[in-house]
Amino acid sequence: MTLVHVILLPSACQPLILRLWRVFPTVIAFGLDRLLTNNELICQSDNNISSKKIWDGEASALQADYDVILIGYGPVSQALALMLGRQGRKVAVIERWEQRYPLPRAVCIDHELYRVLHMIGMGEVLPSITQPGPVYQWFNADWEELLSIPWSLDSISGGPEVNFVHQPTLEQALDQAVDAQPTVEVMLGYEFLDATQYPEAATVSIENIATGDVRTLTAQFVIGCDGANSKVREIIGSTRTDLGFEADWLVIDVLLKDGVTIEQLGIPAAGQYCNPVQPTTIVPAGVRDGRVFRRWEFMRLPGVTNAEMEDEAQVWKFLEPWAGPGDIELVRHKVYNFRSLLADKWRDGRLMLAGDAAHVMPPFLGQGMCSGMRDAWNLAWKLDLVLDGNADAELLDTYQLERAPHVRQLMEMSIFLGKIICIPDAEQAAERDAAFANGTHPPFPAFPILTGGLLRHAQASDASDGAGQLSPHVFVSDEGRSGRFDQIVGGGFVLISRNGSAACALSAGQRAALAPIGLSEVVLASSEQGAGLRDIDGRLLTLLNTMGWDAMIVRPDFYIYGGSSAAGAGELVDDFIADLDRAGVHIPTATVA
Repeated sequence: MTLVHVILLPSACQPLILRLWRVFPTVIAFGLDRLLTNNELICQSDNNISSKKIWDGEASALQADYDVILIGYGPVSQALALMLGRQGRKVAVIERWEQRYPLPRAVCIDHELYRVLHMIGMGEVLPSITQPGPVYQWFNADWEELLSIPWSLDSISGGPEVNFVHQPTLEQALDQAVDAQPTVEVMLGYEFLDATQYPEAATVSIENIATGDVRTLTAQFVIGCDGANSKVREIIGSTRTDLGFEADWLVIDVLLKDGVTIEQLGIPAAGQYCNPVQPTTIVPAGVRDGRVFRRWEFMRLPGVTNAEMEDEAQVWKFLEPWAGPGDIELVRHKVYNFRSLLADKWRDGRLMLAGDAAHVMPPFLGQGMCSGMRDAWNLAWKLDLVLDGNADAELLDTYQLERAPHVRQLMEMSIFLGKIICIPDAEQAAERDAAFANGTHPPFPAFPILTGGLLRHAQASDASDGAGQLSPHVFVSDEGRSGRFDQIVGGGFVLISRNGSAACALSAGQRAALAPIGLSEVVLASSEQGAGLRDIDGRLLTLLNTMGWDAMIVRPDFYIYGGSSAAGAGELVDDFIADLDRAGVHIPTATVA
């Protein structure tokens, strides 16, 4: 165990001390040992990095330069920077590389995140950089279908379940949107060094890689979007749980040459070829300027090295059964180690994790980047309440409570799929095929919902299983306007009722209690001629009918808090107010039940 001494030096001295510490740790440690006073804090750490909290002395006068500092600038950080920028938050983004990583990694955006990206201003560009997902088919060595996942079906959010995207093109579009936010500052070419927490803010030390200059920035919150090797995760002392999956795969991205189609090549639109001789993935990889990207992935078999897999001549041998140099142009090829790791702690005071810093999973479900963007979306609306002074920071305790179980289920689903294809043994593959044929193979799990946090729980007298589901995104019309629900109603908390039931049940005290969160009230028309918002798709009304509800409350991230019958609408709202209060939202005292 290493003891790290932290002394309350003036903030202007901290960069110098930090640089000296990195070069002469023993000398500086000896010097600080002579300077320690009653204001010292001793942090215990096994890896020389610790989350330092200092709650006395000069820190009491610390002023934050930014609302939020984001470490890293991948798609999760870009999305969060855009979300916060659209709120008017002052944000700094720290990224060590001066240029975006030019090669694709993720290829999927599911329906939920497609809706989120629409909501944050990306709606116009998305159709030009994405492809609707086809049916996702899993075949054995004889091309018999083992499993089919209907990614092409219409989703609860509208549009297909999955869209495929070329990640560098998506990042370019997100970067342009972030650049248009006047309150967001992106600092490229700076390496994140350390972070320290104080009562009013946190400090972040960064180094200009080109000049070696060290700066200290302050913010209300620091969020580590710094990838699987996250330094922020180390600083907060978070370990990771290994769910037990590991496999090496060669990932090959290509461009189809002009005039070449997948039909001509005779390959599935999106599939897994579960042949034990060479397990193979064949999927779309997005579009750019009208050109089509495709991806092949090949499992590294026992006895084969990464170097052998990555040799370009070998790459073409892998591709030979499917396509040749006359059909495709190689974009990149690299062996990746697929893991399943979940951080045990996502927040320590003012420091938090998001994206790969908090979780990594196998790619077979296409949920890695999607899960990171869900993290960002969950954090954004909660930070909005906290930074506006409408909630205490304890509201952020619901972040991991809500996100970790959800992402763990997706990790387990990805592992479920990985175990189907990652079988290089012919006998085991035959047993798998037989289990699918005779119906004894476990079914593909259902997509997870929220199970904890700010939800109406089962002990409520009029609650049902609908809490934690996504709310449908439907076409609506109102007084001559028509469009998607988000376009017409906007974001934030929404109370949706039919026949005016919930609106009539709200008391003046309830409305006053909900004023800090800006709850919108929407009444659905009971018929085409009725007053209110008309549900053109009919899916909102179908959900209410299925649940036996006349009213429901939807959170800013589109998840349903809960619902009720008309008779229970008052209790629904009272429960919501009480749950907000318990979560740390500032509810006027006189209105709390």
